[in-house]
Amino acid sequence: MATRTQQRNPQKARQNGSGARRKKHDDDTGLMPVLAKAVREVENAVQRRRVTASTRATFQAVGLLVREERARVKTATDLTEPQRADQLKRLDGVATILAKTATREPALLMLLTDDAEISSSTLALKRELMAAAGLELAVEPPAATTELRVDRSVVPRSVVARQLANPFMPPEFSPEPPPRTGPSRLATWELIGPLLSSFERAAAGAPACMELPEPLPLNHRGPDLMRHQAQLVSSAAEGHRTFLLADEPGLGKTAQSLLAAHAAQAYPLLVVVPNVVKANWAREVGLWTPQRAVTVVHGNGDDIDAFADIVVVNYEILDRHAGWLGDLGFRGMVLDEAHFIKNTSSQRSRHVLRIADRIRSRTARPLMMALTGTPLINDVEDFRAIWQFLGWIDEKKPLPELMHRLDETGLTPLDPGFFPAARQAVIDMGIVRRRKIDVAADIPARRIADMPVELDGEAGRSIRAAEAELARRLVARYDRAAAARVEAGHPVADVLDLDLVRKVAAWEREEANESTGENVFSMVRRIGQAKAGLAADYTAQLARSVGKVVFFAKHLDVMDAAQKAFEERGIGYSTIRGDQTAAARAKAIDAFQNDPGTQIIVCSLTAAGVGINLQVASNVVLAELSWTDAEQMQAIDRVHRIGQEEPVTAWRIIASQTIDTRIVELIDSKAGLAARALDGEDTEVDVTDVQLEALVGILSDSLRSRRR
Repeated sequence: MATRTQQRNPQKARQNGSGARRKKHDDDTGLMPVLAKAVREVENAVQRRRVTASTRATFQAVGLLVREERARVKTATDLTEPQRADQLKRLDGVATILAKTATREPALLMLLTDDAEISSSTLALKRELMAAAGLELAVEPPAATTELRVDRSVVPRSVVARQLANPFMPPEFSPEPPPRTGPSRLATWELIGPLLSSFERAAAGAPACMELPEPLPLNHRGPDLMRHQAQLVSSAAEGHRTFLLADEPGLGKTAQSLLAAHAAQAYPLLVVVPNVVKANWAREVGLWTPQRAVTVVHGNGDDIDAFADIVVVNYEILDRHAGWLGDLGFRGMVLDEAHFIKNTSSQRSRHVLRIADRIRSRTARPLMMALTGTPLINDVEDFRAIWQFLGWIDEKKPLPELMHRLDETGLTPLDPGFFPAARQAVIDMGIVRRRKIDVAADIPARRIADMPVELDGEAGRSIRAAEAELARRLVARYDRAAAARVEAGHPVADVLDLDLVRKVAAWEREEANESTGENVFSMVRRIGQAKAGLAADYTAQLARSVGKVVFFAKHLDVMDAAQKAFEERGIGYSTIRGDQTAAARAKAIDAFQNDPGTQIIVCSLTAAGVGINLQVASNVVLAELSWTDAEQMQAIDRVHRIGQEEPVTAWRIIASQTIDTRIVELIDSKAGLAARALDGEDTEVDVTDVQLEALVGILSDSLRSRRR
């Protein structure tokens, strides 16, 4: 504990009245000037709306020092009453500034509560302020026992508003099963290792799916469910509350988890996902449970709706939000790509497990779902963290429900039959694993799944700015053309002259074909470049889950970016490009078809879209959109062809809130993509029509929004 330098002659100080302490105030030295300066810096930052982690640490450090100094001053024996009153008045002044500042930034109030977490950065800053004031500092703990990391925790304004609206947030006391009684036979056994080993020892092809009920009639507003999906939702409706959903990609794990939450009434629901699929989760909520409000946490969460039914947050920013997420009162939690927490010592895993424990402490039987397509026979050790998240085990042993199931086997790890029985006991806790080939009757032989992604950072801002500039250019051109028509005596529609809109769009398209500057074509290419890393991330996840994946792109720089990402992850790949020799192409195809270590083949849409067979894979990633659907369907047909034994899924990576979404809508509406995916129809789409209609849409939207 830090202690103040003691006065050598306190009696003399009292006799002098103004003493050494008063002299320090007069000379603008000591603790008070340091606190005053620090609190003014916080006040200025809040006024400028530039609140950073450093600002929050300063606010908390000043608050702690004010609290400690007030307690010291009240009991100090070396102060006269006038001195005591003077110092308390000065401390009140600092406290008043803290309070006024917190009214402008309510999240700061959470840093002064009795149970507020004091970060290492706050403690370090507190010591700096004390040193600047000339106070003695206690010996700092050894580095080996101190976790030094930057505190980035935040509490969004909307969360504070929800907490104020419901300050007590009572726990959910729904009925629980009666507690298991009596000591466990296996209490002294080490069981985690044998449980994990039981999956490694399983015979090839041994089923790894709990018994699921027959589908029940489900009351939901979304599309119809396939049978295998309805079975899991029915299990949740019947009361099962923990699931390790390990279906292969393409079998609708997102829909199953959202409707399981609906069946269990597990709201508010927390969904933790990789960044690349964050936008897709929000879209799926609108599709499957449109009656439920969803909010997506970006950055510091400044624009979230804390009153929403479903909160979606990505792993990468969980360190900022773990504190308030654990206390918001969630009654369910879904962990997408749950193998992301396999390293239990990582900060990411600690945050996830801490939030899960907080949810269980507040809700008797929360819905907990871990989604991962990773086959159960690989990386069995990864299940340790997932089982902890689900509440099946802790760091050392099975928890009561699983222990009871193991006791019921009547076996110990010394008995030959223990391992299959233990494996089944874990599966019955809630493991659900179906492959596409197992449910082939449920799903079409070829289908397209759209994967919206958010373009963050400078690239995303630049693309949105370029689209805004294109819209302004089109509007200005329309205005000039409309003015010329009016001047020539030709009437123009008051709101929107569609004939003129199409002519302006046609002029823009013709000039774009000859222009080297920013235009609709260069914009689409830039979007492809910005999506490259996200598409590669998703492809890597697929490769881990299902094995071989085909990655298609239009441009070489997008292919280069993807290949670099695969190299960094240690994923084997081959590539097909237009400048390859026939021998190099044959070698690349052979490696993908026959080498288990070559998990991905990176293909050019134009060079590899025809004439090759890649049916060893059943998943295709389309990183860039073509102007014609026929080109994309030809690429998908490299996998969906004679010899393919599994249903094929093509994942289109689409940049949200960009022209990408408009292009997809146009291609689908003109070519009937859904019908072709199911019925095999094939209709050519005019490239110029799609380009023209995309520009017509941008201009029409801009003109309508201007007149609102």
